[in-house]
Amino acid sequence: MRTTKLAFVAAAASLLAGCYPSERAPNWPVTQRQEPFKQLDAAMRHSAPPVADAVTFERIVRARSEPHNWLTYYGAYDGHRFSSLRQINTDNVARLRPAWTFQAVPIGIIPKHSEFTLEAAPIVVDGVMFLAGWDGYVWALDAATGEELWRYRHAIPLDTPLCCGNVNRGVAVARGKVFYSTPNGHLLALDARTGEPVWTKIWVDVRAGESSTMAPLIVKNMVIVGSSGAEYGVRGHIDAFDIDTGQRIWRRYGVPKPGEPGSETWGNEEAWQRGGGSAWITGSYDPALDLLYWNTSNPSPDFDGSPRPGDNLYTDSVLALDPNTGEIRWHYQFTPHDVWDYSGVNENILFEEGGRKLLAHFDKNGYLFVLDRQTGARVRIVRFYDRANWGRIDPATGAVSDRREPTREGIEICPGPAGAKEWPHATYSQQTGLLYTPVVDACATFRKFPMPFREGLSWHGGDFKVDRAQVHGGAVKAYRPDGTLVWEWRSRHPIVASLLSTAGGLVFVGTPDGIFIALDARSGRQVWQFRTGSGIHSNPVTYSVNGTQYIAVPTGAGGWMKGFSPELLGHERGGTLFAFSLADAASAGAQSSAGSPR
Repeated sequence: MRTTKLAFVAAAASLLAGCYPSERAPNWPVTQRQEPFKQLDAAMRHSAPPVADAVTFERIVRARSEPHNWLTYYGAYDGHRFSSLRQINTDNVARLRPAWTFQAVPIGIIPKHSEFTLEAAPIVVDGVMFLAGWDGYVWALDAATGEELWRYRHAIPLDTPLCCGNVNRGVAVARGKVFYSTPNGHLLALDARTGEPVWTKIWVDVRAGESSTMAPLIVKNMVIVGSSGAEYGVRGHIDAFDIDTGQRIWRRYGVPKPGEPGSETWGNEEAWQRGGGSAWITGSYDPALDLLYWNTSNPSPDFDGSPRPGDNLYTDSVLALDPNTGEIRWHYQFTPHDVWDYSGVNENILFEEGGRKLLAHFDKNGYLFVLDRQTGARVRIVRFYDRANWGRIDPATGAVSDRREPTREGIEICPGPAGAKEWPHATYSQQTGLLYTPVVDACATFRKFPMPFREGLSWHGGDFKVDRAQVHGGAVKAYRPDGTLVWEWRSRHPIVASLLSTAGGLVFVGTPDGIFIALDARSGRQVWQFRTGSGIHSNPVTYSVNGTQYIAVPTGAGGWMKGFSPELLGHERGGTLFAFSLADAASAGAQSSAGSPR
């Protein structure tokens, strides 16, 4: 991007010249020449240590063996969001203090300012942090001090349709490159040392309303990404690209075309073309089974099911994919014929129980699903949101009954379109053996009405309203994998930040009004908090540098707040990444890391 007034001055001069005879036209001098960011930021280093050169697929498979790093989106392929670091624990967490902060204030015009927010999971490799932000930004930082090492920005046209919000959830790192998918669908490989582009691949159709908000996943020699934009009546897809060249290896659509398995669930031969089913949250991967688990979102239109009679496969589903070909090995649909926007994109947590390989998924519809991840067989279904009245799922058969669907007049349904759990992620503690999930306790008034499809425009088929009386707060809930509730911690606002668990016996959570909190993982007792000043709608991570453990959390109110917490629409804005450490450790770490990073 370039900062300049040159174009504006030239346009104004041209316009005014038409108002004067040529001999009387003003000859105004150019007051500022355009300059690239690198010239403006002369004091910046523009380089990072070559730590990413040694990151390979095999190393990511073994990510658990190096807890000082956070090598991939969930910390490891299993989706646990758990760290075995224990320097920060229940005995000393009260001494947790900010070690450094990074202010991510954008330069330039931000479309939809009320919906931009830092949502990413920072990736940390041997003392270097790679962070993505809104509006096309990527940064490399010194993970011990917060010093900016390089910055990249991909300019996003202001008329780009972005559903839902000007956000990005992170990058992937491997083979000396940082992989980033821009909001307008450019998959980029950046040189991890300099931030310079190595290759670019356009992989979504922004004219149709497709966009991209997710962190890529590295599997073998591939970069795998999923599209966003089901609210625009697109046909969602998951794509795999060659890590070295950017050439596409395969594409898997979330909606089958006529003649493909599942196409009979769409009721007519036209609905599939604009059926939704985007796949905008990073998947999980089992190297032993060589299976990739990726989820799909709601069908289109969101609230009016009449244009698409049937169950609408493979929307609101988990797909077990062959990572080499994209072939579907098995699938499980969480919400057949979704008319509430209960996108099934939430994470899949891979764990074992009694020697059986299982998958846990907390769905927006308010139910916890535990599946056999080898076959997709249903193991158990547990309702984790007691207020859910949209329908009832039989835990024995998975059948849905007593459906409460949107009406023309409007009807209150729980949960609202943000679901009982929005996209932010649950965690599984390998220390306690418990699953922990964030909870959104909010209902909404849903309406449906006919809406013609127009390419490139949102296609909801209705609307919703969440008012203050329908927001009942939020929670963190801890469950045994058998579905037994162990404890519940309540919040006055819905919880829309991912959880992080550690071997220090802690669960970290952020609130949408900006409080970062540590809970005792065994009891749910709050043991620490820090007010960051702006809402948290992101992915906290933990890592260590030179023997000092840090907890990092991006902050900044925003996201799709009208869907889960409209009472906070006027809350303070911001864009800051906080890194916390123990008070004494922070001092020692600052001294040991003074000067250049490793």
